[in-house]
Amino acid sequence: MIKWKNLFVKIVMRWSNIKASLYFGKNGWFNNVILWRAAAIIFFALSVYLIIPRNILTSKSEQISSREFKDVEDFYTQQISNKVKLIHDYKNNEGLNGFTHDFQQLEAMYLVLKEQMNVSPSDKVKDALVLNLLVRIDLLNQQLHSLEKEVPYKEEEEEEEQSETSI
Repeated sequence: MIKWKNLFVKIVMRWSNIKASLYFGKNGWFNNVILWRAAAIIFFALSVYLIIPRNILTSKSEQISSREFKDVEDFYTQQISNKVKLIHDYKNNEGLNGFTHDFQQLEAMYLVLKEQMNVSPSDKVKDALVLNLLVRIDLLNQQLHSLEKEVPYKEEEEEEEQSETSI
């Protein structure tokens, strides 16, 4: 029995030494209330930062950007519709098949980009949309230029035919 008692005393002594080395006493860093409060505040602030969507933080700048993009898009769309109307107003629309095919392809690409803009808006997609509008305007300008070159020749030919028939 003395043997058990000595063994028990040794175990208790070792545990008290281990406890002292871990420093779990009343004044230990683990029981420091100020430390736990600071940790809780940091955890709360970090959680709020990660939970709040970034959209709320940058929504005003995005609204201004989207409004500006809408204005640019409206302007170019108006220019395109005016030029399309001018092309359709010409008397003879022969040779427009290549033009209409290219124009339809650009319009289809524009619709795909517009859908992409609705799904995941980004500056790259906005730039691609504006570039598409500019390319369509350029294509329309080229077509108008070629039609303007053809019309004077055709009008001259018609005048010559009329003068020949009247003679």
